[in-house]
Amino acid sequence: MKKSFFVFFLLLAFARFFSQVAPGQNTGVAKDPFFSNATAKKDPTKKVKHIHSDTAGVSPEKYEGNMVFSGNVQFEHQGSVLTADEVIFYQKDNFLKAIGNVVLTTSDGSKITAEEMEYDGNTQRGIARKNVVLTDPKQTIKTETLYYDKIPNTAYFNTGGTIYTNDGAVMYTKAATYYLNTKMIDFVGRSNIETDKYTIVSDNIKQNQNTGVSDFFGPTTIRSKENPRNYVYTELGSYNSKTSESFLNKNSKIYYNDKILSGDKLYYNRNTGFGKGNGNVRLDDPKENRYIIGGYGEIYEKKDSAMVTDKPYAVKILSKDSAYIAADRFLSFQKPDSANALKKKSFLRAYRKVRIFKTNMQARADSLSYNETDGEMHLMRQPVLWMGTKQITGDEIRVYSNPEKEITDSVRVLGNAFAISKVDSLNMKDEFHQIKSKNMVVYLKDNAIDVAKAVGNAQAITYADDENQKTHEITRIGVALSTCGEIVAEFVEKKLENVSCNIGANQDTYPMSKISREQRFFKDFNWNTKDRPRKWNDIFVDTPNYPEIQYESDNSLFNRAEAERKKLEEKNKPKTPVRVKK
Repeated sequence: MKKSFFVFFLLLAFARFFSQVAPGQNTGVAKDPFFSNATAKKDPTKKVKHIHSDTAGVSPEKYEGNMVFSGNVQFEHQGSVLTADEVIFYQKDNFLKAIGNVVLTTSDGSKITAEEMEYDGNTQRGIARKNVVLTDPKQTIKTETLYYDKIPNTAYFNTGGTIYTNDGAVMYTKAATYYLNTKMIDFVGRSNIETDKYTIVSDNIKQNQNTGVSDFFGPTTIRSKENPRNYVYTELGSYNSKTSESFLNKNSKIYYNDKILSGDKLYYNRNTGFGKGNGNVRLDDPKENRYIIGGYGEIYEKKDSAMVTDKPYAVKILSKDSAYIAADRFLSFQKPDSANALKKKSFLRAYRKVRIFKTNMQARADSLSYNETDGEMHLMRQPVLWMGTKQITGDEIRVYSNPEKEITDSVRVLGNAFAISKVDSLNMKDEFHQIKSKNMVVYLKDNAIDVAKAVGNAQAITYADDENQKTHEITRIGVALSTCGEIVAEFVEKKLENVSCNIGANQDTYPMSKISREQRFFKDFNWNTKDRPRKWNDIFVDTPNYPEIQYESDNSLFNRAEAERKKLEEKNKPKTPVRVKK
């Protein structure tokens, strides 16, 4: 009886032992859906292999009775090695769970560390949890949960993560997929890339660690840390961290030195500060309330200058009006203020075929130089300036304005100054006041001419009228011809009121009956109405080429007087005696 009992006890012990070392008979494991999404390729020769552990055993009450390995545990599968403090091995499913100081070293040298990890030998997929770190030769990824797929060699996380690159960049994102073979990272959702020089914020980034190129698909900013006001914005583009070049292709803008460059396609080099735009280019200067539009533009951030070409035009926005300027090429730049080194002055230059339209002033010239800060504009090479019914020409015209009040103070003409003013804007008679001189200064009041001072070989042809104080009826006295060193013309209510001739004055007034039409015009008189812009979009053509305004010429008094003079002359002419032949 005792012998039978001993045999029974021995068989029971063997049965329990073999049940511990035969985990193939244990129950299956509940897997994360991540493992189920892949097609399992079962291959008996590609089982997960146990290499080493300090202890091994089975506890029926723990881990569904599956084998547990503890102490310096090491497993191997397809060239990848996993080490941990403890591993539960589900041999039936070719699946393991690792706990404590988990390290997975992949066949390509990448390493994943975590506090916990699950690995499926059939799908070659793994999930690492808690303080997860993925390290490869290019970067380090830190997150709380990492999904690893060995076949395509990708790692994915969606619990927020930080990526540290070897060149010092730090990236923050909610979710990302890392393609270890190509070193490509696909960021999903709002993501940040921080370096010591700039910050990138984007809704969607694809970054190649080999080339250093980041592609953006969605709203993106690249902001300078040295000057946070300088940054680029795009909704489709790329940035090369190795060359510091940005290529921006949709709704893009470059913000630099309080200015903005936008266009269909933009390029910007952060190192050199050079940028350019193609297609629907716009250069905004909010400080000067001015923008330039064209087909092509360049900016030079370090020089604080820019250039716009390809049918460009500029718009200066004023509180009650706007000035429109067109030319073949525009150049804008800033220079230090000589009176205050901490301040800068803004300049705008336009080259070839300059056309300007403003409600109360229009102009044409070959080139323009405009000090926007001080309100000083120079029109050079055959300039013409129109103000109401007045026209000014000369070798160079300088217009001085008050930037704060947005009014024109004065106009200075250097060389061959010639001012023309219609006598009466309400009629169509060819009657014009004319003043010529070497130089001229025109002073304005409320944007209307107040006084014109002609200096140097001054000449004037002006019409003199007399007004009846009771009836206010206007009577034409005649035409005054003046020649002197200086002529001062005074205007009242936009009409010429008084002309004074100083320094060697020679002034004569002729009644209309004693001055011909030809004598009422200087030889170089040119009242230009066909080239004058009448609306703002006239600046887009070399000349609007309007039909010349036809004025009525009244020479009747002179003609009648001339006829009477000739008749009287003929009458008073001595008669030649008639010779009689003898």
